[in-house]
Amino acid sequence: MLFWVNLARRDKGAEPTAQVVPPDELPSRTDGDAIVRTLVGPGSPVELGTPGLILDVELPGGGSFDASIPAGFHAFVWMIEGEASVGANRRIARRSQIALLGPEGGLGVTDALPGTRFMLMAGQPYGEEPIYNGPYVD
Repeated sequence: MLFWVNLARRDKGAEPTAQVVPPDELPSRTDGDAIVRTLVGPGSPVELGTPGLILDVELPGGGSFDASIPAGFHAFVWMIEGEASVGANRRIARRSQIALLGPEGGLGVTDALPGTRFMLMAGQPYGEEPIYNGPYVD
């Protein structure tokens, strides 16, 4: 996967970098019903230049998954495959949908169909209003 990371305005002059990490070098664990790969976060060799957490979560047999999100982070779930109830309000999220998470400090996924896969992405907000300028975000 390829991720572009928007930095705070004070860091916009940083030299661009890229990291290529073979999948077998990313931490992977089984957590209840889930297979969890940490793309960014504890144990991952990937550095973003800004605090963040990115998990690739698979529920091959369906089921549920819970994760804590660092205090002060904003987070969302991007459903890659399948369907599940997401967040405190247990709204259904389906393939290609994004579910924004509230400030409750965690993620709860329940009633996932077999084969459900999603990305949990979380980061610390900068408190800056984005400026949209055509094909990029400033």
